[in-house]
This record gives sequence, structure tokens and C-alpha cells, in this order.
Amino acid sequence: MKHAMQSRMGFLVLAICAAALVGGCVKKPPEAPAAPPSAPPQQTAQQPPARPDTTPPVPPAPRLSSSDFEPALFDFDSYTLRQDARQALDHDAKLLRDNPDAQVVIEGHCDERGTAEYNQALGEKRAQAARDYLAAAGISASRFEVVSYGKERPFDPGHDESAWQKNRRAHVVLK
Repeated sequence: MKHAMQSRMGFLVLAICAAALVGGCVKKPPEAPAAPPSAPPQQTAQQPPARPDTTPPVPPAPRLSSSDFEPALFDFDSYTLRQDARQALDHDAKLLRDNPDAQVVIEGHCDERGTAEYNQALGEKRAQAARDYLAAAGISASRFEVVSYGKERPFDPGHDESAWQKNRRAHVVLK
């Protein structure tokens, strides 16, 4: 019996030692296999990077307004274009060429002297003279219309030669 007890005792000690060895040892996690090196980037048929544009940006064209046009002035009782009127219309023609979508009205005006009917007809002739000049300068006649205001819309309300000179005009305005 003693022998049996010693055997059991030995077995028990052996079991405890085995349990301590198995349970007490900290296992190292298995080393992960080293990741294969990443493949170098593949060359594709890409365009080379665009070179930066070295030209300065073009600013947008300023917006055209009726005040940009210059009036063509006329002598008393006349619809003949003077030299300064031609220069004003040359300026207006350039604006119209630079702004091909602009549609305009050419207004004919007179000073306060004379009858309303006479000034209405004279204003029409002044506007037509300006229209004809612009058409000869290459501006399509389909881009403008002609209207006469006679003496009804003076630029300067004065009653002297200085005011009358400003009121005898053909004036281009945007539609």
C-alpha cells in the first residue's frame, strides 16, 4: 500500500509539474513570415506631367456699356459728318468689332431750335449718316437700328451755343 501511495503521489507530482510546465510557459507567438517586398511601381503609358503654363492669364474683357461710345457731333442744320464725328465713329466701330455680340441703337438728336417735325427729320438723317459710316467701317447693319429723338432728349438742358453743340449729335447706345 505504501508503494501504491507513493506511486500515486509520484504520479500527482508528475502531473502538477507537467501542468506547470505546460501552463506556466509563455508561448511566443509564431513569427509571421516576412512580407515580400512591394513590387516597384509599374511604368504605364502615361503622358509626361504637363509643364506649367508660363503665359500670364488673359484678363476678361471689360464689359461694354453705352457710356463707352462717343457721340458724333454735327454743325447747325447739318447731317454731314465732320472730322471729329468720324473719329468718334471710328472709336465706336472698334468697340463694335471688339464686341461682336453687341447690338446697338443709333440715336439722332438736335438742339432746341426749329420745329419738332423738322428736328425729327434732321435727327433721323444724322442717325442714318452715322449708321452708313459704321456700315462702311465693316459693322453689319443687322447689329444696329436707327431712331430719331429730334429735340426731345437734350444732352445739355442749356439754352446757348455751348449746350446746343452738345445736343446736335448721333449717339450709339447698347440695346
